[in-house]
Amino acid sequence: MKSVPVILILIFLSRHSPAQEKSSDFWLDFEQLEDSLRVNPKPVFLYFHTDWCTYCRKMEAEVFTKPFIVAELSENYYAVKFDAENPEDVIFDGMVFSNRQLKKSRTPLHDLAILFNGQNNPFAPPLMLLMDENFLVKKRVNSYLDSKSLHSILNPDL
Repeated sequence: MKSVPVILILIFLSRHSPAQEKSSDFWLDFEQLEDSLRVNPKPVFLYFHTDWCTYCRKMEAEVFTKPFIVAELSENYYAVKFDAENPEDVIFDGMVFSNRQLKKSRTPLHDLAILFNGQNNPFAPPLMLLMDENFLVKKRVNSYLDSKSLHSILNPDL
């Protein structure tokens, strides 16, 4: 009889794990994006974050886990999540992008974050870009968005 509660807890936990995993499986890296765009062009959602960004963590916990946001990004966009301070080289569109500020700055920005943010703009995460299937920027958002605000940006026709 004592094993019944344990079994019920295990069943409950196992039913909720896949949903948690699914909430983050729509993110691609830049290599996967390049391959995906070549095979099947569709709009792109780029999300630049940093480890120290409080609003980034809040969006990841409260916005990018909402089922309707996950569904929208999964079905209608290629979504890329990228740490703007990533120390690794990234190959994209036949070019190598690095973090050349790594040992020169307290907040070293990766070349991709600088490129997509615009070299003359100060970088402030979170940075989100909506791009069309031709990789042209249609919308740039440089602030926290709640799930309803993000949904309205992802679906401008609603």
